[in-house]
Amino acid sequence: MNNNLMSRLKTTYGVALVLALLLVLPGCQTLREVANLRKVNFSIDRVAEVQLAGINLSNIRSFEDLGAGDVLRLGAALARKEMPLTFQLHVMAENPADNPVQARLVRMDWTLLLEDRETINGVFDQNVVLPPGQAQDLPFPVSLDLLTFFDKGARDLVELGLALAGQGGAPKEIKLRATPTIDTAIGPIRYPEPITILSREIGTL
Repeated sequence: MNNNLMSRLKTTYGVALVLALLLVLPGCQTLREVANLRKVNFSIDRVAEVQLAGINLSNIRSFEDLGAGDVLRLGAALARKEMPLTFQLHVMAENPADNPVQARLVRMDWTLLLEDRETINGVFDQNVVLPPGQAQDLPFPVSLDLLTFFDKGARDLVELGLALAGQGGAPKEIKLRATPTIDTAIGPIRYPEPITILSREIGTL
């Protein structure tokens, strides 16, 4: 084999090796970042600013605590066949301190489940860096019509709202099914399937 042929083969081999490294290294980084996000601990920190049919539930402990005006407002909402509920769901995301690499969350498609019933869908589209050992608050504004998902009377719907607010009512289960998207060395990567990252009972009884 002459020297020119040997030189060409070495050059070809070297280029191929570099291209292979360029393909493999970002892939390894992507796998590490996906694995890091899976290690992040998600939990419901609190539910705040709960309003049912425009009634602030923060100072109400039971259905009997509602004023006359509140009862009229609930009755009017039921007559319109609607019961709007709004609140802020605060999700805590914590990257473990022993994780040497930070995770970067850029999007999260989510579905809210109340009492194992799917309700509304939404998107958390803030760019959040999750350094190791530092918990980050992820606020989810939630707005839904309870009558779309629950065939209940005013008292039961108020109890559900109070359970969400942590003010009373029988414990209720709340879940958040989510599909995270993370930023990687080769661009955003979306999880292929949703994962249930939150599950917790709310209420005080």
